Amino acid sequence: MNNSLTEKEYSPEWLLEEFVKIYGGEKSSVRIFASPARINIIGEHIDYNGGKVFPACIDRFLYAAIRKRADTKIFYKDVKFPLSFEFDVNDEFSYSKKNDYANYLNGIIVQLKERGFVFDSGFELLLASNIPAGGGISSSSALECGFAFALCQTFGFDLSPVEIAKIGQMSEHRFMNTKCGIMDQFIIATGKKNTAEILDCATLEHQYVPLELGNCCFVVMNTNKVRKLSDSKYNERRSECEKALKILQDEGIKIDSLCDLSPEDWQECKTLIKEENLQKRAEHCVMENQRVLQAADFLKKGDLANLGRLLNESHHSLDAKYEVTGIELNTLAQAARQQEGCLGARMTGAGFGGCAIALVQKDKIEPFIENVQKTYTQKIGYPAGFFACGSGDGVHEVDFSLHLHNGAEKL
Repeated sequence: MNNSLTEKEYSPEWLLEEFVKIYGGEKSSVRIFASPARINIIGEHIDYNGGKVFPACIDRFLYAAIRKRADTKIFYKDVKFPLSFEFDVNDEFSYSKKNDYANYLNGIIVQLKERGFVFDSGFELLLASNIPAGGGISSSSALECGFAFALCQTFGFDLSPVEIAKIGQMSEHRFMNTKCGIMDQFIIATGKKNTAEILDCATLEHQYVPLELGNCCFVVMNTNKVRKLSDSKYNERRSECEKALKILQDEGIKIDSLCDLSPEDWQECKTLIKEENLQKRAEHCVMENQRVLQAADFLKKGDLANLGRLLNESHHSLDAKYEVTGIELNTLAQAARQQEGCLGARMTGAGFGGCAIALVQKDKIEPFIENVQKTYTQKIGYPAGFFACGSGDGVHEVDFSLHLHNGAEKL
């Protein structure tokens, strides 16, 4: 059984060979950058509600090979897709459906230009990704931040990792018309191997926490139901939270975001929100923020049983309170919890398809995957994808003197 999320594994070495085959020239003139996928251990749909989240980079990467040109032309190619694109660095870029993945790239260029950076030439780009598109582990953010970092390094633009994260988010907001939070871009731009990151999305204050899971690791479970944030109810949920916040503020509750409320505060003021759906959305935010703080403490103490319990509680809230799961994610989470060696499971990402994660004892991974796959296929009608993930660094240039994938520790 193939448990990989991708049909083919791409390496930086392979991509370098392909780049030269396609564009010509010498290998020495090409630079390759890596941008990781991420899992969010806990803290879902609160990054845009002022909450704290707890993501980690994993060892699935998008690779971007890039080289400056002598003229002002821009060429985009992706090894997986037949579509290739040609632009000029002096173009006035705007969103166009026919430009497909190039929209994410052009959106980054627009953001860099708005910050006053000037491109002194065009460039050639070749992409290869081991991250499933639309799978809930931030393939789009990996593309945005990886490309932004590659451009900054190639053209000498001085931007911090935090600013690269902001550029990725602003590109989503202004170019892709998706009102995403900052979490995905932030962890991908600032992450460090063998750590998770507590991020306060209101202030961007962050703290690294060692990922020490003993005899357990995280297994990513892909529903294989591709969803796009712009086509989902993501923006609707965000709007509902904004309405709930405004109701509380209009009633004199002095908060800037829903996650400013403690669980005790929430019990005192929740009846001010009369509409049931809005009350459920707000309650999820408050309690999920509390689970983030508890999860970080449990991880620091090595209390994996209680960490797993919080994963289960998070998924239940995302199902019953926030309503962003669906039959595919619920089937994976429920089947996972029934397996020996599974401490907990939850959806990760925006939901509506995409991925779930499970905390599983390492010596039980093979039967875990086999049994969950059987249950999922019988109920849904097609197979899911699985892999046990290791940790990874945030965006970085590939050093060919190192073996990027060797020695990755399982989360």
